[in-house]
Amino acid sequence: KSDSDTYSCDIGDAQSRAKLTVQETPALFKQELQNKEAKEGKQVRLTCELSKPGTPVKWMKGDTVLSASEKYEFKQQGTVAELIIRDVQSIDA
Repeated sequence: KSDSDTYSCDIGDAQSRAKLTVQETPALFKQELQNKEAKEGKQVRLTCELSKPGTPVKWMKGDTVLSASEKYEFKQQGTVAELIIRDVQSIDA
């Protein structure tokens, strides 16, 4: 997308111009989240893989957007996004 711009070929007395528009492909899931079971008090890790590195990820529980805290940790490296939930309790299901 950052390559979108006007390009030109200059020969001194004349110039030819062309506009390049790059259409961004949408990010998709290469590997979706999988259901997990965990014992109370343990830690659980939810992982998904995206088709494009650096894609912004928003983690949610139901309709609530999660924020990084002692309970929730977010990691993203390349195309892999992870949510780590610490000290899992029954209300986390």
